[in-house]
Amino acid sequence: MRKITGLVFIFLSLFALVQCAKRGSPSGGEKDLEGPELIKAFPSNLSVSFKGQKIKLLFDEYVQLKDVQSQLVVSPPLKYNPEIKPQNRASKVLEIILKDTLQENTTYSFNFGQSIVDFNEGNPNDYLSYVMSTGPFIDSLQMSGIVDDALNAEADRYVSVMLYRVDSTYNDSTVYKKQPNYITNTLDSLIVFKLKNLSAGKYAMVALKDENNNTLFDQSQEKIGFLDRFIEIPKDSFIGIKMFKEIPNYRPVKPKLEAANKITFGYSGLAKDIEIQALTNIPDSIKTRILKERGKDSLNFWFTPYEVDSLNFIVKHIPTQKIDTFTVKTRKIKSDSLMITPEKRGNAPFSKPYYLEVNTPIYKLNKDQIFITNIDTLSVPFTSFIDSLENKMGLRFEVKPAERFRIQMFPGAIEDLFENKNDTISYELATKPLEAYGTLRLKLKTTSSSQMIVQLTDEKEVVLREQIGTPSTEFFFEHLEPLNYKLRVIYDGNKNGIWDTGNYLKKIQPEPVSYFPELLDVRANWEFEETFILPN
Repeated sequence: MRKITGLVFIFLSLFALVQCAKRGSPSGGEKDLEGPELIKAFPSNLSVSFKGQKIKLLFDEYVQLKDVQSQLVVSPPLKYNPEIKPQNRASKVLEIILKDTLQENTTYSFNFGQSIVDFNEGNPNDYLSYVMSTGPFIDSLQMSGIVDDALNAEADRYVSVMLYRVDSTYNDSTVYKKQPNYITNTLDSLIVFKLKNLSAGKYAMVALKDENNNTLFDQSQEKIGFLDRFIEIPKDSFIGIKMFKEIPNYRPVKPKLEAANKITFGYSGLAKDIEIQALTNIPDSIKTRILKERGKDSLNFWFTPYEVDSLNFIVKHIPTQKIDTFTVKTRKIKSDSLMITPEKRGNAPFSKPYYLEVNTPIYKLNKDQIFITNIDTLSVPFTSFIDSLENKMGLRFEVKPAERFRIQMFPGAIEDLFENKNDTISYELATKPLEAYGTLRLKLKTTSSSQMIVQLTDEKEVVLREQIGTPSTEFFFEHLEPLNYKLRVIYDGNKNGIWDTGNYLKKIQPEPVSYFPELLDVRANWEFEETFILPN
């Protein structure tokens, strides 16, 4: 009997081990998709008369912190970021250590976004919020809204939305100097914001892409959005804001000798507002030219080199009449040499001239050294010109479908300020058959009388085609490459042909922009017709 009992015991023990092994198998059971849950807080959530410096949060499983410094939003903001522990290990308890003296009779909320995740699967506790008050009650008013980009179809992530109480200390410069009374964040992929636990009153509202996380507006690097009026809590419950990047205030940068024939003057602001004059008496035999550097916030002072130890300049900002003086010492370094780069390769442009960008100042063109021929080697009539603003040369000629072109430029076609001339260069261009392209006819429906700038962009919002007209214009785009296009319409109120951004201190909103709600699927050999009903 004992023998049988022993065998049974061994069998049951082996069975139990097998079952335990099965339960421990990585492939067993469903994957955990639930985030950690807050079981208890010390002091409890929604506590009043808070006096301490520590808060403890107890969860139902081990948690860890993920990107908490960028996701945690404390409202009202604290001067010093709280310390959250532990940072580098898993725990069921998180401790918040406050380093500020809290305001009296104030409701504070700690919004963690998705920064608290479970240890095993990384599932977040979505938008956990802890609220307490240093006074006898919790403020309970709230409002919400959306934050869009003024120009781009997609809004920025992690935009801060801030409220400033309008009292005797508030003015327009407050956003540069003081932290807001309330703050929230749109977080990762949302354009919606919600401000909670507010007290009644009059507020100014500002949205900020707070790049340095200091809750102050840094005009040189941050986008801003604002309302044209003050809001009333609890009267206002839903608000829309448009974000934009201002033209930076003027600031000169000390010039540098970048090449033996070029001094670069950096700046912030607009190039057209800056005037550069040489104080040094430069001989008449020395040629000079001032050009904006393509794609950069800098102006280049070009000059034919000569023997001089240094050059003195004054830089004047025309709108403010601000004047700065600079001295640039010369030294023996190489000069920039002539380089020519086609703006577009391969495809001949239907709707604009063919441009060649030049890195040194263009002095003159010699049309007799330029030849354009077609597929039958027949000469193609053209005109040439210099775009002095962009320092590039343009060629205008008739472009037809199913055609090939060769542009040949022999030595001396382009001569720069320093008498450098191009070598022989040749460019091959082509167009596809007519049936390889699509066509778009577009009508706008709107009550606005504003001039409209209609743009077709790619999916990254690079402008591919553009036309300007009145709302009654039928916009006609032909010879379109088969692509998915975004359709953007700019309300060009001042009729200057470009989109104008806003300015916070001047209370100027950016020019309105509307996007067609769907991508335009332009196909080969199709004529596409669309009516865009614009918001008023």
